[in-house]
Amino acid sequence: MSVGTRIKGWFRRTGSEALGWVLVPLGIILMPAPGPGTLVLVGGIALLSRHYVWAQRILGPLERRAIEAAKFGVATWPRILLSAAGGVWLAVLGVIWWIGPDIPEFEVLGVGFGPELPAQGWVTALGLWASAAAALGLLVYSVVRWREPHGGRTVDAP
Repeated sequence: MSVGTRIKGWFRRTGSEALGWVLVPLGIILMPAPGPGTLVLVGGIALLSRHYVWAQRILGPLERRAIEAAKFGVATWPRILLSAAGGVWLAVLGVIWWIGPDIPEFEVLGVGFGPELPAQGWVTALGLWASAAAALGLLVYSVVRWREPHGGRTVDAP
């Protein structure tokens, strides 16, 4: 038995479960933070669904809703363009957080902000860029996979 075969077997049994248990809480933590938290959470549940029935029950409806949302999002060109603009906006925000310009000082509910951006630096920038890459990649995949010709409308043949 080769080392590669052993590693694959270990990952199928133990590694995928351990990685799933790491990804689920990490995804929950990343939900409000800049980054692809939802994707990390669903990835963890997908790995755990290999081992647990409860994860399989959760994954089924998540998968159906994700496909419905993807089909809805690419049904018309304005939706596609708006989604693409959102991905580009995330990338631009990543550049802004990386550069870290000074901002005016202000207060929200007694919490002061400024003159630096909150959580400015390369870590936040990388999170925003990862989100942009994930968003644009999923948009391209959704357009290729689920975009119906003519935006889902039927065209009468002559």
